[in-house]
Amino acid sequence: MKELSVFPTGVKNDAFAKYFIGQSYLKMLSTEQVGIGNVTFEPGCRNNWHIHHADKNGGQILLVTAGEGLYQEWGKPAVKLKPGDVVHIPSGVKHWHGASSDKWFQHLAIEVPGDNCHTEWLEQVSDDDYKKSEEE
Repeated sequence: MKELSVFPTGVKNDAFAKYFIGQSYLKMLSTEQVGIGNVTFEPGCRNNWHIHHADKNGGQILLVTAGEGLYQEWGKPAVKLKPGDVVHIPSGVKHWHGASSDKWFQHLAIEVPGDNCHTEWLEQVSDDDYKKSEEE
């Protein structure tokens, strides 16, 4: 596979495959101080709804590096993402993110340090809801 950005695509994200529709790839760029993963989504791939929990601080920051994607918080319309976009996701916010249906998508996922951080994985984003998100 051709690299999409200056960051390596990595390997198939089998460890988290049950939380994705479609194929994603992961290359951990940092596991010290702050976790930073380069996540690549094939066209149409998206993760399940999920929440980053923390007793204090925590959450996630997405830095879009390549392609075209979508981000949606529960109860809000989806937002289209392009290279250079930054998404701040506070702890406790239910959301999902992934690629547009016809384009690859890549972002750096930065784990914001906090107390007692963990991710709660929830239901899949249905095909109907995904299609609606592309139309918004």
